[in-house]
Amino acid sequence: MNQQTIDRIRKFTEDRDWDQFHTPANLAKSISIEANELLECFQWSDTDYDLQHVKEELADVLVYCRNMLDRLGLDEDEIVNSKMDQNEAKYPVDKARGRAAKYDAL
Repeated sequence: MNQQTIDRIRKFTEDRDWDQFHTPANLAKSISIEANELLECFQWSDTDYDLQHVKEELADVLVYCRNMLDRLGLDEDEIVNSKMDQNEAKYPVDKARGRAAKYDAL
């Protein structure tokens, strides 16, 4: 996410004095709620969905994730790369390529 977008999200929250409600627990709940609204876009069909609605719900998830990063003082690149290191170790290409099996079944 570029800095201009991050600053816009922060200003939106600050202008409304919503930081007081952004506890880690409340943000985690909000991320889950919005993720479920995203899932609802695909409730009856894997292929027939409203892309605009998907974009709106995905944006809500991303905004709450950005707020969670700020609240916890985390760097998105750092935590994503750390998790990717773990995933690459769990799912080596030679064992996982083309397979949907969980790491303990490879």
